[in-house]
This record gives sequence, C-alpha cells and structure tokens, in this order.
Amino acid sequence: MAKSKESKLPKLGLLYMDYVLRFFDKSNFKGWPDKIEIVTYHWKNDKARFIREVKRKKIDVLVGNIPATAYETFREIARELPNVRFMPSMDTQFSNKSKENVTRFAWKYDLPIPKTYIYYKKDNATKFLKKCDYPKIIKKSYGPSNYGGYFVHKVDSPKEAISLFKEKKYYPQYFQDFVPMEADIRVMLIGHKPVCAFWRRAPEGEWLTNTSQGGSMDYMDVPKNVLDLAVKTSKAAKAEYWACDIAYGKDGKVRILECATAFAAFPYIRDWIGQYIMWNLSDGRFNMPHMPMFNWEELGKINPDLLRTMRNITFGKYNPSYDGAYFGNKKRVYGDAKKYIHELDEEYQVLNIQARDSEEWPSEKWNYQDNYKTTKLRDIPTTDIISDDESVDSPQAKTIELDKQEMIKILKSVKGIGNKKAKEILNQFSMVELVDIFETKSKKIRDEITWFNKDLSKKLNSEWKNFKSKI
Repeated sequence: MAKSKESKLPKLGLLYMDYVLRFFDKSNFKGWPDKIEIVTYHWKNDKARFIREVKRKKIDVLVGNIPATAYETFREIARELPNVRFMPSMDTQFSNKSKENVTRFAWKYDLPIPKTYIYYKKDNATKFLKKCDYPKIIKKSYGPSNYGGYFVHKVDSPKEAISLFKEKKYYPQYFQDFVPMEADIRVMLIGHKPVCAFWRRAPEGEWLTNTSQGGSMDYMDVPKNVLDLAVKTSKAAKAEYWACDIAYGKDGKVRILECATAFAAFPYIRDWIGQYIMWNLSDGRFNMPHMPMFNWEELGKINPDLLRTMRNITFGKYNPSYDGAYFGNKKRVYGDAKKYIHELDEEYQVLNIQARDSEEWPSEKWNYQDNYKTTKLRDIPTTDIISDDESVDSPQAKTIELDKQEMIKILKSVKGIGNKKAKEILNQFSMVELVDIFETKSKKIRDEITWFNKDLSKKLNSEWKNFKSKI
C-alpha cells in the first residue's frame, strides 16, 4: 500500500565537501515537499563539528558520494551517526576508495576481473616483476577512477615496470595482466537497472580508451552479457546507483575494470537518481522514474552539449492503446531471441534498495592502505578469480603488530622529537607510508616537514632497526 500524502517523510540532507564537485543539487529532488538540508564537510579536524551539525539538523538520510581521501573518516562518522542512513551506504562506497578495494570486492563476489597482483612489500614485488610474463598494466591504486588514463601505464619488460614504480612511487604496488580488448563499456545503473551505456574505443594503434586520451564513444548495441555483469555487480554492492567500466575482451570474455558510486553523469541521469531516491524513501508516495531499456541509444543521438543542459527527461510507459509508442513497437534481437524493448523492462527491473543494518567492509579488517595494524611488512595474499592455477603466492614474511601508540613511541625515542612533533608526523603520513619510509630509508619526511633534518632521519632509521631486532 502506498504511503499517504500525510505520512511523515524522513528528513533529507545533501552531503557536500569543500573542493569537491557536487553530484546532487536540491533540484534533482523535484517535488520533495520538505526542506532539504545542506551539510558541508570542511576537511582537516572537522569530524566532530560535522557530526554535531547533522544531529542538530535532525537529518535522517544523508545523500552524497565520499571521495577516496575522506572515505575512512566517513566510516568513523557513520558509526557516530547510527540513526542516519547514508545513501549510498559506506559499504556500497567501499569501491570508491581504491582499485585495491574494487579488486577485493570483485574477489569476494566472484566477479570477473583481469588477473590482479597487490604487493605491499617492494622486494617481493620486484622479485615477481623480474620473472612474470608481460605486458602488464600498472595502476595507481588509491582513488576510484582512471583519472582520465593518466595514472594507468602499460609496461612490456621488468626494467620498465621496476623503473616506473621507482619513479611514480605508487603504493601499494598494484598491477594486472594486460587484456587485449575490443573496447570498454561504461554502464550506469539505478536500482540495479541499466539506464545508460556506451562504448569507449581506443584510437587506432592505441590501447587506452579514455575520451580524454583520444578515445571515441558510441551508444549502440551494448551486448547483453555486459549489461548482465553490470547488474550482478550493482546487486553485489547493494547500490542505489552505480557505474561499471567493463572490458570487452578480444577473447570474448567480459571483465570489470572499475566500479563506483562516483561517476560523471548527465544532469538528467542525476534527476532520475533523485527521483528514485524519493520513491525509495517514501514507500511509493512519489513515482519511480520510468527509464526504458536502450533509452540511451535514442538520447545518444542528441548533441552532448545539449544533453548537458537537458533536465527532468521523462518517458511514458508502454500502453498498447497508445498509437505509435516507440518503445512499445520496436523489436530487437537480444540474447537468443527477438524481443520488444518494453519486454526488457521486465527483465531489467528497478529494484528497491533497502538500508543496511550491519557493516560488510569494516575498516578494522579491510583498510589495508592506512592504519591497519598489520603493516606492509607482511605481503597481502593475491588470488585470481579467472584461473586459480595462475594465482600468485605471496612470500612469507615476518608480521609485525604495530598500532599508532607504538609508532608514536618509536618516533619519541629519537632525541628532538617530542609528543607534538610525533603527532605532526603521524598527521602527515599514514602508518603504511611511515613503515615504507623506514624500510627504504626514504627522504620523504625531510622533504615535507621543514624541521626534520638529516640527523633526525639517521637516528629514526636506527631506532626502527632496533625496534625490529627485538621482535
């Protein structure tokens, strides 16, 4: 039974962040009768104030994407606001943080991805890179996207790979087998239903498909297996809205390259997401947007400059008495049969995503990159969901249990570093970064903290060596 117009709606808030482009605006929630609050996160030490503001404004549902650099902070914030529904949930946004997280998400749900290797110990990565097959694709793990392809590299030899990691200092060392592909396909979904899909093809003789790197795009004839994989991935993430980049391999297989809730979308798609959220939160008081299958093939014929200005696009549902209904009369071959397009709307339905009541990806277990207590001295095991017989066994290494307090103790053991300076270092660098600096005798602290001189660096390296010898 639909909720009556008199029923109380949840208090809706939009989450904004300084220096981050806004995905939603109040206008995306056309018709919402109550005031929509705005809360802005200002970075640095803003967590406590932000929590107080959300509580003061009595927000029930907070809508917005979290960038990689704020993800761990917002997992903490979400725990401090147990009665606030984050939409998408922090678990759904797990893949927003890094390519490593995308990989772990795919491994857990048996989603096909290129064979992937993750190393936190550089010596072990180097040993493997010297003996593995090439080419390989090296990526910067931190952050959800390809950054227009500028942090994705193809290497053809051990020398290239080792040199690139030395130059770029990507950490962890994340790389994949190179998969020759016809193209990749971006699929956007709302309530697990594909609402937009397009091919991205590399220029002749190139391998990067990003349009910023000269790639082309078109909207026609996206294959069924690609849409089905995107739906499966969205369901695994329990995502209200979602986007997948899927490689269409020359071997005929499809594989996930990227997936996240943060993606570029035309304003009309953000309107559809807003209308979906309104429907989701109101038990049917608001209508769910009708987004017919393959609408993108028709909208894709419109000049992109015009599409960027078009808002609140609506489609009528098929009605057999409606003369000339395009999406009612048109047939196409899809899979093994020829079907009316409106029949595919039943095959790809919009589903009502429910709020989560538990954490699937708690940071105590899954935050490998920052403050996880087992540091980089232990390699992360790698697995492979495409061919298990090719998986890489990480060499066994000594495991050191190390928390922040112990790190502060190590820092303060150096004469000239007190509590204040130790905390300054920890505010500047993550635990993983510090261990890497100690292990490689890097000058990174000296480069970024003015008072940290060469003498302090030598003493700290000596203290670290002493600490390890006692374990």
